[in-house]
Amino acid sequence: MRVIPLALAALALSVPVTAAEAPARVTVTLANFSFTPADLHLHAGQPVTIHFVNDGSGGHDFTAAEFFAAATMDAANRARVDGAKGRVSLGKGESRDVTLTPRAGTYKVHCSHFMHSTMGMTGKLVVD
Repeated sequence: MRVIPLALAALALSVPVTAAEAPARVTVTLANFSFTPADLHLHAGQPVTIHFVNDGSGGHDFTAAEFFAAATMDAANRARVDGAKGRVSLGKGESRDVTLTPRAGTYKVHCSHFMHSTMGMTGKLVVD
């Protein structure tokens, strides 16, 4: 009788256990008149956490209205994005995570602060 429980325990230990996969994570750094990376490539339909970091000497934002409007997000993540303008605004030294599932397409990105995009703070999101 002792053999059966031992055999069942051995069988249970031999079955691989897979944890739910966490979303991919990418970092976007906002600095004085640049995004790094300037062109961000994501996979359509695959959840991703975008970690926004402002390393600039003042405030910056990541404005991509069409991208954020097309993406699927829960209410908590939607609240981290200014939905009316499709932007993530950060003060000097701030950071914020936004988890979403992107939709396929190519989207323009810019900083909406005065003259920042003119000075090179632009980029694009490619989701395929």
